[in-house]
Amino acid sequence: MARVADIVRNAFDAGLTVPAFNVPYLPMVEPVVRAVVDSDAFALVATARLSWFKFASKGPEAVAEEFARHSDPNYVRLHLDHLPVIDEDGVEVDFMPVIQAVIELGYESVMLDGSRLDIEGNIAATRQAADAAHVSGLPCEAELGAVMGHEEGPMPPYEELFASGMGFTDPEEAARFVRESGCDWLSVAIGNVHGAVSKATRDQKKVQARLNIEHLRRLKDAAGVPLVLHGGSGVRREDLLSAVKAGIAKVNVGTEIRQAYETALRETDSEDEARQATYERTKWIICDYFEQQGTRSQLTGRP
Repeated sequence: MARVADIVRNAFDAGLTVPAFNVPYLPMVEPVVRAVVDSDAFALVATARLSWFKFASKGPEAVAEEFARHSDPNYVRLHLDHLPVIDEDGVEVDFMPVIQAVIELGYESVMLDGSRLDIEGNIAATRQAADAAHVSGLPCEAELGAVMGHEEGPMPPYEELFASGMGFTDPEEAARFVRESGCDWLSVAIGNVHGAVSKATRDQKKVQARLNIEHLRRLKDAAGVPLVLHGGSGVRREDLLSAVKAGIAKVNVGTEIRQAYETALRETDSEDEARQATYERTKWIICDYFEQQGTRSQLTGRP
Protein backbone atom coordinates (compact mmCIF):
# COMPACT_ATOMS: atom_id res chain seq x y z
CA MET A 1 0.00 0.00 0.00
CA ALA A 2 1.42 3.37 -1.03
CA ARG A 3 2.44 5.80 1.68
CA VAL A 4 0.72 9.18 1.83
CA ALA A 5 4.10 10.87 1.32
CA ASP A 6 4.54 9.00 -1.96
CA ILE A 7 0.99 9.73 -3.10
CA VAL A 8 1.37 13.48 -2.58
CA ARG A 9 4.78 13.40 -4.26
CA ASN A 10 3.18 11.58 -7.23
CA ALA A 11 0.58 14.35 -7.42
CA PHE A 12 3.34 16.98 -7.33
CA ASP A 13 5.30 15.26 -10.11
CA ALA A 14 2.23 14.67 -12.31
CA GLY A 15 0.55 18.07 -11.98
CA LEU A 16 -2.35 16.59 -10.03
CA THR A 17 -3.60 17.30 -6.51
CA VAL A 18 -4.87 15.51 -3.43
CA PRO A 19 -7.93 17.15 -1.85
CA ALA A 20 -7.98 17.23 1.95
CA PHE A 21 -11.53 17.51 3.24
CA ASN A 22 -11.92 18.96 6.72
CA VAL A 23 -14.77 17.41 8.71
CA PRO A 24 -15.94 19.67 11.56
CA TYR A 25 -18.91 17.34 12.24
CA LEU A 26 -18.53 13.58 12.61
CA PRO A 27 -21.53 12.67 10.38
CA MET A 28 -19.66 14.29 7.46
CA VAL A 29 -16.98 11.57 7.42
CA GLU A 30 -19.10 8.87 5.75
CA PRO A 31 -20.42 10.97 2.83
CA VAL A 32 -16.97 12.42 2.17
CA VAL A 33 -15.44 8.94 1.95
CA ARG A 34 -18.31 7.72 -0.24
CA ALA A 35 -17.90 10.65 -2.62
CA VAL A 36 -14.16 10.01 -2.97
CA VAL A 37 -14.73 6.31 -3.69
CA ASP A 38 -17.51 7.01 -6.18
CA SER A 39 -15.24 9.51 -7.97
CA ASP A 40 -12.36 6.99 -8.16
CA ALA A 41 -10.14 9.66 -6.63
CA PHE A 42 -7.78 9.81 -3.68
CA ALA A 43 -8.22 12.26 -0.81
CA LEU A 44 -7.35 12.93 2.79
CA VAL A 45 -9.98 13.20 5.48
CA ALA A 46 -8.67 15.94 7.75
CA THR A 47 -9.41 17.31 11.19
CA ALA A 48 -8.05 20.55 12.64
CA ARG A 49 -7.73 21.58 16.26
CA LEU A 50 -10.11 24.51 15.84
CA SER A 51 -12.85 22.06 14.76
CA TRP A 52 -12.59 20.28 18.12
CA PHE A 53 -13.35 23.49 20.04
CA LYS A 54 -15.32 25.72 17.66
CA PHE A 55 -17.41 23.03 15.95
CA ALA A 56 -18.40 19.49 16.92
CA SER A 57 -15.83 16.98 15.73
CA LYS A 58 -14.97 16.37 19.42
CA GLY A 59 -11.27 15.60 18.99
CA PRO A 60 -8.73 13.49 17.11
CA GLU A 61 -9.76 10.24 18.79
CA ALA A 62 -13.44 10.66 17.91
CA VAL A 63 -12.56 11.50 14.30
CA ALA A 64 -10.25 8.47 14.08
CA GLU A 65 -12.99 6.19 15.43
CA GLU A 66 -15.54 7.51 12.93
CA PHE A 67 -13.03 7.32 10.08
CA ALA A 68 -12.23 3.67 10.92
CA ARG A 69 -15.90 2.78 10.43
CA HIS A 70 -15.90 4.02 6.83
CA SER A 71 -12.29 4.04 5.68
CA ASP A 72 -10.98 2.45 2.50
CA PRO A 73 -7.20 3.01 2.41
CA ASN A 74 -7.13 2.63 -1.37
CA TYR A 75 -9.08 5.91 -1.55
CA VAL A 76 -8.71 7.85 1.71
CA ARG A 77 -6.31 8.34 4.61
CA LEU A 78 -6.51 10.37 7.81
CA HIS A 79 -4.63 13.67 8.20
CA LEU A 80 -4.08 15.98 11.16
CA ASP A 81 -4.59 19.50 9.83
CA HIS A 82 -3.72 22.85 11.44
CA LEU A 83 -2.28 22.02 14.79
CA PRO A 84 -1.13 25.53 15.75
CA VAL A 85 1.77 26.52 17.95
CA ILE A 86 -0.20 29.69 18.72
CA ASP A 87 -3.89 29.39 17.92
CA GLU A 88 -6.32 31.82 16.28
CA ASP A 89 -7.17 33.28 19.71
CA GLY A 90 -3.52 33.91 20.59
CA VAL A 91 -3.27 30.93 22.96
CA GLU A 92 -0.02 28.97 23.06
CA VAL A 93 -0.61 25.27 22.34
CA ASP A 94 1.31 22.31 23.81
CA PHE A 95 1.55 20.67 20.42
CA MET A 96 3.94 17.75 20.81
CA PRO A 97 1.61 15.58 22.96
CA VAL A 98 -1.05 16.00 20.24
CA ILE A 99 1.41 14.98 17.52
CA GLN A 100 2.36 11.85 19.47
CA ALA A 101 -1.28 11.03 20.19
CA VAL A 102 -2.45 11.19 16.58
CA ILE A 103 0.49 9.08 15.42
CA GLU A 104 -0.60 6.41 17.92
CA LEU A 105 -4.21 6.78 16.68
CA GLY A 106 -3.16 5.87 13.13
CA TYR A 107 -3.12 9.25 11.41
CA GLU A 108 -0.90 9.00 8.33
CA SER A 109 0.24 12.62 8.00
CA VAL A 110 0.42 15.65 10.29
CA MET A 111 0.48 19.42 9.91
CA LEU A 112 2.03 21.82 12.40
CA ASP A 113 1.22 25.50 11.91
CA GLY A 114 3.92 27.74 13.34
CA SER A 115 3.15 30.59 10.96
CA ARG A 116 2.31 32.99 13.80
CA LEU A 117 5.90 32.71 15.04
CA ASP A 118 8.94 34.39 13.54
CA ILE A 119 10.79 32.21 11.05
CA GLU A 120 13.33 30.96 13.60
CA GLY A 121 10.56 29.90 15.98
CA ASN A 122 8.58 28.33 13.15
CA ILE A 123 11.61 26.34 12.01
CA ALA A 124 12.35 25.11 15.54
CA ALA A 125 8.77 24.04 16.25
CA THR A 126 8.35 22.38 12.86
CA ARG A 127 11.63 20.50 13.31
CA GLN A 128 10.26 18.96 16.53
CA ALA A 129 7.05 17.85 14.82
CA ALA A 130 8.83 16.63 11.67
CA ASP A 131 11.34 14.59 13.66
CA ALA A 132 8.54 12.87 15.57
CA ALA A 133 6.57 12.19 12.39
CA HIS A 134 9.60 10.85 10.55
CA VAL A 135 10.37 8.35 13.32
CA SER A 136 7.01 6.78 12.48
CA GLY A 137 7.50 7.13 8.72
CA LEU A 138 4.93 9.93 8.35
CA PRO A 139 5.20 13.18 6.39
CA CYS A 140 4.94 16.52 8.17
CA GLU A 141 3.33 19.60 6.62
CA ALA A 142 4.16 23.13 7.75
CA GLU A 143 3.03 26.66 6.89
CA LEU A 144 5.07 29.72 6.01
CA GLY A 145 3.47 33.09 5.31
CA ALA A 146 0.11 34.37 6.50
CA VAL A 147 -2.99 32.61 5.17
CA MET A 148 -5.58 34.85 6.78
CA GLY A 149 -9.17 34.16 7.79
CA HIS A 150 -9.16 32.18 11.03
CA GLU A 151 -8.58 35.14 13.32
CA GLU A 152 -11.38 37.01 15.05
CA GLY A 153 -12.29 40.36 13.52
CA PRO A 154 -12.34 41.54 9.91
CA MET A 155 -9.56 40.86 7.42
CA PRO A 156 -8.03 43.68 5.41
CA PRO A 157 -9.96 44.29 2.16
CA TYR A 158 -9.15 41.35 -0.11
CA GLU A 159 -8.07 43.39 -3.14
CA GLU A 160 -5.68 45.34 -0.92
CA LEU A 161 -4.28 42.10 0.45
CA PHE A 162 -3.80 40.58 -3.00
CA ALA A 163 -2.36 43.65 -4.71
CA SER A 164 0.15 44.29 -1.93
CA GLY A 165 1.16 40.65 -1.50
CA MET A 166 0.43 41.03 2.20
CA GLY A 167 1.47 37.86 4.01
CA PHE A 168 2.64 36.10 0.84
CA THR A 169 5.27 33.41 1.42
CA ASP A 170 8.75 34.65 0.55
CA PRO A 171 10.67 32.30 -1.84
CA GLU A 172 14.04 32.82 -0.17
CA GLU A 173 12.55 32.15 3.24
CA ALA A 174 10.77 29.08 1.84
CA ALA A 175 14.07 27.58 0.66
CA ARG A 176 15.65 28.13 4.07
CA PHE A 177 12.58 26.92 5.92
CA VAL A 178 12.33 23.61 4.07
CA ARG A 179 16.05 22.99 4.42
CA GLU A 180 16.21 23.69 8.16
CA SER A 181 12.80 22.48 9.38
CA GLY A 182 12.71 19.10 7.65
CA CYS A 183 9.09 19.56 6.55
CA ASP A 184 7.84 17.37 3.70
CA TRP A 185 5.07 19.64 2.40
CA LEU A 186 4.75 23.41 2.64
CA SER A 187 1.51 25.37 2.92
CA VAL A 188 1.98 28.70 1.16
CA ALA A 189 0.22 32.05 0.97
CA ILE A 190 -0.31 33.28 -2.61
CA GLY A 191 -3.66 35.07 -2.29
CA ASN A 192 -5.64 32.27 -0.66
CA VAL A 193 -7.62 32.85 2.55
CA HIS A 194 -9.11 30.55 5.14
CA GLY A 195 -12.82 30.26 5.71
CA ALA A 196 -14.03 32.29 8.68
CA VAL A 197 -14.66 30.27 11.84
CA SER A 198 -16.11 32.83 14.26
CA LYS A 199 -19.82 32.40 15.01
CA ALA A 200 -20.55 35.81 13.52
CA THR A 201 -18.97 35.06 10.14
CA ARG A 202 -18.90 31.29 9.60
CA ASP A 203 -22.14 31.28 7.55
CA GLN A 204 -21.01 34.02 5.19
CA LYS A 205 -19.95 33.31 1.63
CA LYS A 206 -16.19 33.38 1.21
CA VAL A 207 -14.55 36.03 -0.89
CA GLN A 208 -13.59 34.68 -4.31
CA ALA A 209 -9.85 34.48 -3.89
CA ARG A 210 -7.34 34.78 -6.71
CA LEU A 211 -3.90 33.20 -6.80
CA ASN A 212 -0.61 34.68 -7.90
CA ILE A 213 0.61 31.85 -10.14
CA GLU A 214 3.95 33.45 -11.01
CA HIS A 215 4.73 33.81 -7.32
CA LEU A 216 3.73 30.17 -6.85
CA ARG A 217 6.18 29.07 -9.55
CA ARG A 218 8.97 30.90 -7.75
CA LEU A 219 8.01 29.14 -4.52
CA LYS A 220 8.01 25.75 -6.23
CA ASP A 221 11.51 26.32 -7.58
CA ALA A 222 12.76 27.56 -4.23
CA ALA A 223 11.14 24.99 -1.93
CA GLY A 224 11.47 21.85 -4.02
CA VAL A 225 8.77 20.02 -2.03
CA PRO A 226 5.05 19.51 -2.66
CA LEU A 227 3.16 22.72 -1.94
CA VAL A 228 -0.21 22.98 -0.22
CA LEU A 229 -3.08 25.42 -0.71
CA HIS A 230 -5.15 26.09 2.38
CA GLY A 231 -8.47 27.84 1.95
CA GLY A 232 -9.35 25.97 -1.25
CA SER A 233 -13.06 26.80 -1.02
CA GLY A 234 -14.04 29.77 -3.14
CA VAL A 235 -10.80 30.10 -5.09
CA ARG A 236 -11.36 31.16 -8.69
CA ARG A 237 -11.49 27.88 -10.60
CA GLU A 238 -9.10 28.82 -13.38
CA ASP A 239 -6.57 29.95 -10.78
CA LEU A 240 -6.92 26.74 -8.81
CA LEU A 241 -6.38 24.53 -11.88
CA SER A 242 -3.35 26.60 -12.87
CA ALA A 243 -2.00 26.31 -9.32
CA VAL A 244 -2.24 22.53 -9.41
CA LYS A 245 -0.15 22.46 -12.58
CA ALA A 246 2.34 24.83 -10.92
CA GLY A 247 3.04 22.77 -7.80
CA ILE A 248 0.00 22.66 -5.49
CA ALA A 249 -0.11 18.95 -4.70
CA LYS A 250 -2.66 19.16 -1.87
CA VAL A 251 -5.67 21.46 -1.50
CA ASN A 252 -7.57 21.88 1.75
CA VAL A 253 -11.35 22.21 1.53
CA GLY A 254 -13.52 23.03 4.51
CA THR A 255 -16.06 25.81 4.03
CA GLU A 256 -17.69 24.38 0.88
CA ILE A 257 -18.67 21.07 2.45
CA ARG A 258 -19.27 22.44 5.95
CA GLN A 259 -21.77 25.02 4.74
CA ALA A 260 -23.50 22.40 2.57
CA TYR A 261 -23.94 20.19 5.64
CA GLU A 262 -25.03 23.02 7.94
CA THR A 263 -27.48 24.53 5.44
CA ALA A 264 -29.18 21.21 4.70
CA LEU A 265 -29.44 20.35 8.39
CA ARG A 266 -30.87 23.77 9.23
CA GLU A 267 -33.40 23.72 6.39
CA THR A 268 -34.56 20.08 6.68
CA ASP A 269 -33.73 19.08 10.26
CA SER A 270 -32.63 15.79 8.72
CA GLU A 271 -29.21 14.24 9.27
CA ASP A 272 -29.73 12.08 6.19
CA GLU A 273 -30.34 15.16 4.04
CA ALA A 274 -27.29 16.88 5.51
CA ARG A 275 -25.10 13.86 4.74
CA GLN A 276 -26.47 13.71 1.21
CA ALA A 277 -25.73 17.41 0.69
CA THR A 278 -22.17 16.78 1.91
CA TYR A 279 -21.80 13.87 -0.49
CA GLU A 280 -23.03 15.86 -3.48
CA ARG A 281 -20.86 18.87 -2.74
CA THR A 282 -17.77 16.75 -2.15
CA LYS A 283 -18.26 14.85 -5.39
CA TRP A 284 -18.81 18.10 -7.28
CA ILE A 285 -15.57 19.51 -5.90
CA ILE A 286 -13.59 16.43 -6.92
CA CYS A 287 -15.11 15.91 -10.36
CA ASP A 288 -16.18 19.32 -11.61
CA TYR A 289 -14.12 21.87 -9.70
CA PHE A 290 -10.79 20.11 -9.25
CA GLU A 291 -11.11 17.74 -12.25
CA GLN A 292 -9.55 14.88 -10.28
CA GLN A 293 -12.08 12.13 -11.07
CA GLY A 294 -10.39 8.86 -11.98
CA THR A 295 -6.91 9.91 -10.83
CA ARG A 296 -6.60 7.44 -7.94
CA SER A 297 -4.62 4.74 -9.74
CA GLN A 298 -2.17 7.30 -11.10
CA LEU A 299 -1.57 8.65 -7.59
CA THR A 300 -1.49 5.40 -5.64
CA GLY A 301 0.02 3.10 -8.26
CA ARG A 302 -2.79 0.61 -7.68
CA PRO A 303 -5.50 -0.46 -10.18
